Amino acid sequence: MSTVSTSDQESLVRALPDVLPVLPLKDMVVFPYSIMPLSITGERSALAVDHALSEDRMLMLVGQTDPALEEPGERDFHAIGTAALVVRMLKLPDGRVRILAQGLARAGIEYVSQTDPFVQARIAVVHEAPVVDGMETEALVRIVKDQLDDIAGLGKDLSSEVIVIATNLTEPGRLADLAASNLELKLDDAQALLETPDGLERLRRVSDLLQREIAVLQMQQQISSEARQEIDRSQREYFLRQQIRSIQTELGDGDDLTEEIETYRRQAKELVISEEANEELERQVRRLERTHPDSAEGSVIRTYLDWLTSLPWSKLSEDNLDLVHARQVLDEDHFDLGSVKERILEYLAVRTLKGDARGPILCFIGPPGVGKTSLGRSIARALGREFLRLSLGGVRDEAEIRGHRRTYIGALPGRILQGLQQAGTNNPVFMLDEIDKIGADFHGDPSSALLEVLDPEQNGTFRDHYVGVAYDLSRVLFITTGNLVEPIQPAFLDRMEVIRLSGYTQEEKLQIANRHLVPRQISENGLEPGHIRFTHAGVAEIVSSYTREAGVRNLEREIASICRKVAMRVAGGSQKQVRVNANRVQKLLGPQRHFSEELLDRDRIGVATGLAWTAAGGDLMLIEALAVPGRGELMLTGRLGEVMKESAQAALSFARGYAAAHDLGQIRRHDLHIHAPAGSIPKDGPSAGVTIAAAIISLLVDRAVRRNVAMTGEITLRGEILAIGGVKEKVLAARAAGVETVILPRLNERDLAEVPQNVRRQLAFHFVEHMDELLELALVAPDSVAPSGD
Repeated sequence: MSTVSTSDQESLVRALPDVLPVLPLKDMVVFPYSIMPLSITGERSALAVDHALSEDRMLMLVGQTDPALEEPGERDFHAIGTAALVVRMLKLPDGRVRILAQGLARAGIEYVSQTDPFVQARIAVVHEAPVVDGMETEALVRIVKDQLDDIAGLGKDLSSEVIVIATNLTEPGRLADLAASNLELKLDDAQALLETPDGLERLRRVSDLLQREIAVLQMQQQISSEARQEIDRSQREYFLRQQIRSIQTELGDGDDLTEEIETYRRQAKELVISEEANEELERQVRRLERTHPDSAEGSVIRTYLDWLTSLPWSKLSEDNLDLVHARQVLDEDHFDLGSVKERILEYLAVRTLKGDARGPILCFIGPPGVGKTSLGRSIARALGREFLRLSLGGVRDEAEIRGHRRTYIGALPGRILQGLQQAGTNNPVFMLDEIDKIGADFHGDPSSALLEVLDPEQNGTFRDHYVGVAYDLSRVLFITTGNLVEPIQPAFLDRMEVIRLSGYTQEEKLQIANRHLVPRQISENGLEPGHIRFTHAGVAEIVSSYTREAGVRNLEREIASICRKVAMRVAGGSQKQVRVNANRVQKLLGPQRHFSEELLDRDRIGVATGLAWTAAGGDLMLIEALAVPGRGELMLTGRLGEVMKESAQAALSFARGYAAAHDLGQIRRHDLHIHAPAGSIPKDGPSAGVTIAAAIISLLVDRAVRRNVAMTGEITLRGEILAIGGVKEKVLAARAAGVETVILPRLNERDLAEVPQNVRRQLAFHFVEHMDELLELALVAPDSVAPSGD
């Protein structure tokens, strides 16, 4: 059966019965004059269709308020639906039924007359309000027709018949229903249009929906166009790359470059790197593809890619946080240093409890040869990490730390990233040696560059100038070393925890030599334990007579010198075994040598023994004073620093006051010459103030200064004695030189706890607050004055 014409449809509308079988619609809306195929599901729907076909072929098509219901009741239908004519029915082989229905008119359900065996309702046709012809109506009709043409032109699937029918329509309601039935509307929007009886209002809503559809189609077309352009560009690049490869193959260098590029891309996939680094790597690979293999630029890109792919971005060594093992390693590698070892174990304990602990950088400060660098190696061995060492002494170029920019010829990463690349892990123990000797010039300040390296809050995104992308240094365990604290930049020092290592006592040196130095030098010089044997007296002779230092570096050199001489005899066959005792040491090393001041042979007027602290440890410092007739001028010699010169001025002023108070004559009538022997060695610091004052007053009172008394302290104009530093080193120097009594400021009494107990037992200590107390202890009695001069 064919569809009905418009005139026939109007006749059918007039002939609509009052009661029609109801066919519920779940997910669609049928508009008047539209023809829709419908699938019949459910027994009641099939019976409703059968009833319609047996009568006048008319049905009431109405949507369900809840599409999920399988058997809707009388309250589950929308109020407005469409009375329709069943144009055709088709029964499928699987038992399903499909019909073709043509909408006739809007109709409202007055009430449901029956629900079993199918739903049947009394209906009433909804007549449209009359439309007043006018300019607005005509304009709206034209707009909708143009919009239908636009969506057809934008790719909307509209048949040409629909466009033709729409072109010939002038009634707003009919045009609105035609457009709505051919749009993919939401169910609520379609039902709202169906329930709008005013044709002009319905056309306005349809126009708005058409405009939205046009915008969606335009956006869809834009996206599709961009996607096609991207595909076209990718295909074009692919073809160009293939052409480049073909040309390079013809030139004989294509295979190597292709393989190299594939290698870089494979490494990029295998590396666990940051998104920024990955983007930079891919960008450089694309540049390499476009570069001639033999060009200078290609070589620069390859070098950069080699560095970028060889850095240990995510490779970590597993930490061994066993504190018992760590203590064992530290005890094996180092003798004594109890407080230092304890601090290291505390650090490891915190790392055990909190894996990402961010504490201050450890900074070992002490004289040369006391084991600062070897402590770093021991920490690395205890943790099971790789060990790196970078000496900063004399480094003046910031690029040594941050690297050179790639615009420079021969540019390379800084020594921090170079070290990590050599270590192959991202969490080594990195020791920065000689941090107090780092310099600065027009190339930049390396100390400032190191601030970012060592600051736990910043080094997670360290940016090397050469690599150009952020690199995480937060897992690296940085340790610094130095001889002095004063030269270190304050902002730099603020980020570090200073751990001081003092010099060793003679007994400690003996233990270190027997446990570590002697076995190591025997092995390094190719000897067997049976070829050479060091006696206790022999090692003690080397320590006391051939080395006077805070550390053990020179001691190891002297032991190595003996081992070489013995190796020459063993290799020549003249001697198979050598026993190194005190006499043999003197034969092998020559006359005894001393590197510090010796005690005076007797008490002298105007000569006092002071204690000094140097980067190499403690030392004796003799101060000589001589008064000659003159105009009260002060002469200072012996390469004294500014602070020491000021101490001499303060000591002289105190001596003048002392002379006036004790009626010792006019010191202004004499020129005073203060001299510190070993004039080629620079000397500075405030701790020689009391020694200078003692030497001057010794002249004034004509009383000698005791030769076996050593003193140290800063003096004020009132004669008060202030605290000084380096107590342990100074005391060890006094003991090594044979001093019997040491005079220290009262405030330094607490520092005596750092001095080994066996050393404290061998010396007499006096703690004073004023020069009067010191003079009573240091000057000999008036009735036993020794002659001045030789």
